[in-house]
Amino acid sequence: MSATSEAGVDLPERVAAMIGTPMYPETATFPVERSYAYDTLAATQNGNPLYWDDGVAAELTGGFTMPPTTLSLWMRPHHWEPGAESEQLALKVHFDLKEIFGLPEAVMTDNTMVFHEPVRPGDVISNSQVLRSVSGPKTTKLGTGRFWVIDVEFRNQDGTLVGVESYTGFGYTREAA
Repeated sequence: MSATSEAGVDLPERVAAMIGTPMYPETATFPVERSYAYDTLAATQNGNPLYWDDGVAAELTGGFTMPPTTLSLWMRPHHWEPGAESEQLALKVHFDLKEIFGLPEAVMTDNTMVFHEPVRPGDVISNSQVLRSVSGPKTTKLGTGRFWVIDVEFRNQDGTLVGVESYTGFGYTREAA
């Protein structure tokens, strides 16, 4: 069975039902730590005093905040955790779509982040994935497949939205050479 999406694209009912539905809610297994900020700042050689000087942070933001670019750290599980039944993956909706459509290859073609409230040490971040859209079949230089947009919504322990990261993926099958 198939259903038509809002944009008039014929989609399997399973996929149409996924659109707009929060999926795979997860909560980080540990609170936000400053050490993740320092690793990120060192790797990018970011010397912004907002992140290195507690006095500057207190004056500008009421205390230490995590660099915004660390937001996605809280959706990326370790590939192995005690008690996990299988390999831990981020962005599970993406892998679901690859499987449903039989598309063995995929790339991310766009990534944007919208920040709301700052993330602070001690916060416990939860996230869920929301499929926003799926295109009809498209052919690019990579092959034939479909584009999809997935939002990952991040909330702190109080349920406050701290950010949304949007991914556009292209799942495809390579053309025969």
